[in-house]
Amino acid sequence: MIGIALGVAALIVVLSVMNGFQKEVRDRMLSVLPHIEIFAASGDRGAALRDWQRLTQLAQQNKAVLAGAPYVSAQAMLARDQVLRGAQVRGIDPAAEAAISEVGRQVRRGSIESLTSGSYHIVLGFALAQNLGVGLNDPVLMMAPQGSVSPAGFTPRMRQFTVSGIFESGHFEYDSSMVFVHVDDAARVFRESGQGGVRLRIQDMQQAPQVARQLADSLPPGLVVSDWSQNNRTWFAAVQTEKRMMFLILVLIIAVAAFNLLSSLVMAVNDKQSDIAILRSLGATPREIARIFVVQGGLIGVIGTLLGVGGGMLIAYNIDVIVPAIERALGFQFLPKDIYLISQLPSDPRRADILIIGMTSLVLSFLATLYPSWRASRLQPAEVLRHD
Repeated sequence: MIGIALGVAALIVVLSVMNGFQKEVRDRMLSVLPHIEIFAASGDRGAALRDWQRLTQLAQQNKAVLAGAPYVSAQAMLARDQVLRGAQVRGIDPAAEAAISEVGRQVRRGSIESLTSGSYHIVLGFALAQNLGVGLNDPVLMMAPQGSVSPAGFTPRMRQFTVSGIFESGHFEYDSSMVFVHVDDAARVFRESGQGGVRLRIQDMQQAPQVARQLADSLPPGLVVSDWSQNNRTWFAAVQTEKRMMFLILVLIIAVAAFNLLSSLVMAVNDKQSDIAILRSLGATPREIARIFVVQGGLIGVIGTLLGVGGGMLIAYNIDVIVPAIERALGFQFLPKDIYLISQLPSDPRRADILIIGMTSLVLSFLATLYPSWRASRLQPAEVLRHD
């Protein structure tokens, strides 16, 4: 019973922590990334950008869409002295961006409002600014992949920007590679090499795939509608695979406990052979004998599962209190702030996971009772009592 309870509790706690990490990283990603993007499929890449207000109005006919903002997306190289770094450039309109992302609230130095048309200001991620060795008001040279060909060779398009802000999203990939400029400045620098369109924010980010399909059917032809799950498919697929494998590994703990239950019932059958024989001689049927051991094993499984579910939920819902208490007692920090992006263990218990874990435990416990109960029902009273 204790083995089943420990296995169930461990499985609930581990999956809750994995869900918490996934939710934390996803929320930090979506604080920078849009829920849905709309851009031209081919041809004039700036068509969707020039008509972004009308596209936003059409998209907002869907009640799930809250707001929209224009954007330009492109790859570029940033240079400062002898340091060269690749960057993902996002051209945004600061006035409209506040309604669809949290970038403005993530700026630690400077301001996102400093991005005005024609100013050629730039807001960098914290890690990227450190790599380039720049601070506020420092110049940065941006080189676009598109350039001009002359007798002297290929010359990339370059433009000097001034650092007017540094943001920190808490996600290293974006803090080390993403920069923001005004949408008009990005359109001038990248021209045909950049991709322009509209970014949308919806009420429920989990409904983004369904809303994207609805918008694709309702918007004019020639536009592509993509959601955040499509743009980050590889990462989320890896997380889901890891979660499934962890579930299978930890189910082995419950399986071991169920095997112990099977062993204990087999030993009980061996010890109670004479008692079973007496019951049979008094008129008990094989089915009634089997039912005794099924009920015994079932009660052990049910009580163990209930204890495990209760203990696991208690730990999962209070892990933000339990872990700091253990860290203070041991004088050791599980997630140092200078190494990990997240300094506290997040937890997100889900009813579906808890239900699946509980049902799995009950099924394994029930299966463990089948062989001992069948063996007990097959005992012959005459043979057992003769040797007794």
